[in-house]
Amino acid sequence: MSKVKYEVVQKFKDVQDNGKVYQRGDRYPKPLNKKVSEERLNELASTSNKLGQPVIKVIGE
Repeated sequence: MSKVKYEVVQKFKDVQDNGKVYQRGDRYPKPLNKKVSEERLNELASTSNKLGQPVIKVIGE
């Protein structure tokens, strides 16, 4: 079973991860084996976050 991979498309500070800053082009999350809820991934990949625009995108499975 493949795991979905994400890339940062907009610099943001992850307030749910001690303010960790992600730069455009980074993989999300750091470390890659960190557990992130499906709800949080959907929030970051949509306009339903504080920036009002997607900050991550799916890059593969």
